[in-house]
Amino acid sequence: MKKYCNITPEGTRDLLFEECIAHRNVEHMLAAVFESRGFQEVITPGLEFFDVFSLECAGIPQESMYKLTDHKGRLLVLRPDSTLPIARMTATRLQNEGKPLRLYYTQTVYRNNPSLMGRSDEVMQTGIELLGASGKRADLEVMVTAIEALSRCVPDFRMELGHAGFFRSLANQLPISDEIREDIRLSIESKNYSALDTILDRLEQTPEVLAIRRLPRLFGGEEVLQQAAELCPSEDTMRTLDYLKELYLALREMGLGEKLIIDLGLVQRNDYYSDIVFSGYVEGSGDAVLTGGRYDHLLEAFGAPMPAVGFGINVDALTKLMLESGNVQTRKPADVLVHGDDGFEMKALKHSAFLLKGGLRCENSVFTDRQEALQYARKKRIPRVDYVSDHIETVSVWEKGGKG
Repeated sequence: MKKYCNITPEGTRDLLFEECIAHRNVEHMLAAVFESRGFQEVITPGLEFFDVFSLECAGIPQESMYKLTDHKGRLLVLRPDSTLPIARMTATRLQNEGKPLRLYYTQTVYRNNPSLMGRSDEVMQTGIELLGASGKRADLEVMVTAIEALSRCVPDFRMELGHAGFFRSLANQLPISDEIREDIRLSIESKNYSALDTILDRLEQTPEVLAIRRLPRLFGGEEVLQQAAELCPSEDTMRTLDYLKELYLALREMGLGEKLIIDLGLVQRNDYYSDIVFSGYVEGSGDAVLTGGRYDHLLEAFGAPMPAVGFGINVDALTKLMLESGNVQTRKPADVLVHGDDGFEMKALKHSAFLLKGGLRCENSVFTDRQEALQYARKKRIPRVDYVSDHIETVSVWEKGGKG
């Protein structure tokens, strides 16, 4: 039988040393942003019932979920998304709390990606959910928080702003199956013009088809909204475009300049998005590191209808970028190595405790003699060794006289 005890499953990996430091730094920086704006942390279970994610509005393919069963034979999944569990929690444990609710999370999500895609199946994600609030004020608050969160971690990013309802209103008017509609969405999302044209060429060339054909190219500044209005000047689309223009102009006042882009081809997979959607991209990462939007109808599925908006950030992607840029403070060595001679082990531990109370960072020697302890200190660049016997002898490792 083949053994897998020396490798990790596909789509997962170990984190070591500086990676862990960078990971924690990113988590703490983002949590500080969220808490400063009144968001409170919640944690949902890593295991959830499959039913939470099988809702029609969930938009998560069944084949992308890791499944298992409990002792009663009920189908469970490893959490593939954080918004749906938070919607469940809000509808049950938080139903009597005053609204709006400002929640944030930092937890792992699991997606079973096809082989050779180069994507992780295990991703640390952090984000916020603003529940029970609708309108421009709430949308702007969440987007400004997203922009601040990215700014804390990376200097160079761009934010794309779109509207889920724009594509949906066009696609729903086409005489096609759900499978073809999803193929169209994927082609637009990946800006695969050839694949999109192949599908649309088989349809009657209505104004809706012509508008969808242009969607992947409708990105840029304020002029994009005028182009879209000319393509499909219905009452619903005009209302959508007017609202996008309001948000765009308001966010431009923050001095974002070229970092803010309108993208009407922003058609994310999650079907629970109902209105604005937005994504954050940073140089060096092909996929979006931040995705979010408004999902005003999701909580209806859990029996607690209320408006909501939020976003999630890929912590792993930001960590990788910070490591590559060298923007991570490496772990410093201990200040002192404490070595207890034979029979003085407990005295050495007490001495370490005394030094720790004084603010020094200490390691305790596990070696049998002083020479081994000194060699270890030199290798680990620990500047000082305290030898503990019936008295304490302090040695500077880098002085010529420092010897065991």
